[in-house]
Amino acid sequence: MDRLSGLDASFLYLETPSQVMNVAIIMEVDPSTIPGGYSFDGLRAEMNRRVTGLPVMRRKLADSLTNIDHPVWVEDDDFNIERHVNRMAVPSPGRIQEVAQMCSHLLGQELDRKKPLWDMWVMEGLEGGRIALFIRMHHATVDGATVADILADLATTSPDAPDLDPELVAANSGSAVRGELALHGAANFLIRRPIAALKLIPKTVPVPFEWLKRVRSGDGMPAPFEAPRTRFNAPLSPRRSISLSQFPLADVKKVKDHFGVKVNDVVLAMCGGALRQYLIDHDELPDAPLVGLVPVSVRGADEHDLVEIGTNKVTGMFTRLPSTVDDPVDRLRLAQMYAGQAKQHHKDIDANMLRAYAEFAPGNTLGALMRIYADRRLSALHPPVFTAIVSNVAGPPIDMYFLGAKVESCYPIAPIFHGLGLNITVFSAGDKLNLGIVTCPDITSDVWHLAECFQGQLEALVAAVDADVAAGRTSAADTVD
Repeated sequence: MDRLSGLDASFLYLETPSQVMNVAIIMEVDPSTIPGGYSFDGLRAEMNRRVTGLPVMRRKLADSLTNIDHPVWVEDDDFNIERHVNRMAVPSPGRIQEVAQMCSHLLGQELDRKKPLWDMWVMEGLEGGRIALFIRMHHATVDGATVADILADLATTSPDAPDLDPELVAANSGSAVRGELALHGAANFLIRRPIAALKLIPKTVPVPFEWLKRVRSGDGMPAPFEAPRTRFNAPLSPRRSISLSQFPLADVKKVKDHFGVKVNDVVLAMCGGALRQYLIDHDELPDAPLVGLVPVSVRGADEHDLVEIGTNKVTGMFTRLPSTVDDPVDRLRLAQMYAGQAKQHHKDIDANMLRAYAEFAPGNTLGALMRIYADRRLSALHPPVFTAIVSNVAGPPIDMYFLGAKVESCYPIAPIFHGLGLNITVFSAGDKLNLGIVTCPDITSDVWHLAECFQGQLEALVAAVDADVAAGRTSAADTVD
C-alpha cells in the first residue's frame, strides 16, 4: 500500500457535491489513422492493454475507521475496463460546442471511490467523422504535470501500438491489512506529525511578515484576499460550464520572441486582457488589478522529512493580472513585470511549505467544515482569495496518436472552488496552444464569450508585432525613449 500525501488527500476532503475535484482532458481525434480501423470495442481493448502498464490507473483508495491518518492506495484486484471506458453519441451537428456541453455535465459528477478514480468517455458523431475522448481523473490522483505524463504514456508518435514496460506491468500497489493500516497511520499522526510540526513552525513564522513588507513596497506577490470581487467569486452549484479554444503556437512564440518575454507572460497578458474585455462587456470591470493563482510544479525541488511523497507536487504563486491597461503591448509588459515580481517573491519561500502543511489536513473535520462552508454559502461573506486559477502546462511538442488515433486538439480541464469559480488552463501540444475554461453557469452564463475574448487578445498582439515589423522596428522596445 502507498499512503496518500496530505496534499493529495486534501482534494478528497475538500470534495462536496457542488465542489467536485475532477481533472480532465478533452481530445478531438481522427479515428481514420487507427490500424485496422476504428471500433469502440477495439479502442476499449487497446485501452485495457495500455492500463496494464500504468500502475496509477489500476490503484484504488482504501481506508478504515481505525485509520486516523490519510487513506492509502491499493491495487484493484477486481479491475474491469468496462467500468471505466464508456460510449455515447454527440448531438447534431457534432461541433466542439456540443462536446463541451456534454463534458460539462460529466465534469460535475463525482467519481466512484470504490474503484480507480478515472474514467473515459468515447463520444461519437462529431462532424468530419472525428470522435472526442473525455478522460476524467480525480485531483487526488493527478496534478497538471502528472496529466501530461500520463498522456505521454498513453499517446505515441505513430499510430502503431507500443510495447509495454515489463516493470510497470509487474508493478503492484499491494493491499491494505486493516491492522497495518491503523498502526502505520497512528505512528504518522501521533509521532511523526508532531515532530514535523516542531520543525515547520520556525520556518513559517517569518513568511507573513516578509510578505506584508513586500506588499507594502509593491514588489512582490499580492496577499491573499486582496483581489477585487467579480462575478466569478461566488458560491457554486453542482453545475459546470466549459468553453474551449485553440491557438497556433507559432503566433504565441512570434509574440514571445518579438517582445523578448516568455510564453507564460503572453498567456498571462491574454488572461488579463480577455477578463478585462469580458468584464467591460458586462460593465463590471474593477478599478484594481485582478489576481491569478498560478500553480507551480515543485518537481525536482529538494524533498525533506516534512513532506510525504505524493502525486500533487505543486504549490501556488499569486500574481496580478494586467486588467487595468487598455493597450495590448502595455498589458504584455505589465504581465511580464507582475510575473517577475511574483516569481522572485515565490522563490524566497520554501517550495515545499504548502505540501508540508497539507500533511496536517484533518480528514473528517476538514470535510465537515467544507460542507458547512458550501451549504451556508460563506464564500460570499469574505473578500476573494484571488480572481481565477491560471495554469500553463507544457505538453509534447510533436504530433500525438492516442490509441492509434491522431490527436487534433487536447483541451485541459481543471476544478473550481467555492468563491473561486473560474479556472483557465492552457496546454501546449504539437503546434497548438489549447485553452480550457471552467466555471459554473449559475454565476455566469456566457463562458464561450470569454473564450472569444482570448482569441481577440492574441490577434491584437500579433497585429502589434506585424505593425512593428512593417515600421522597421525589430521589437516594441525600440519605440521606448
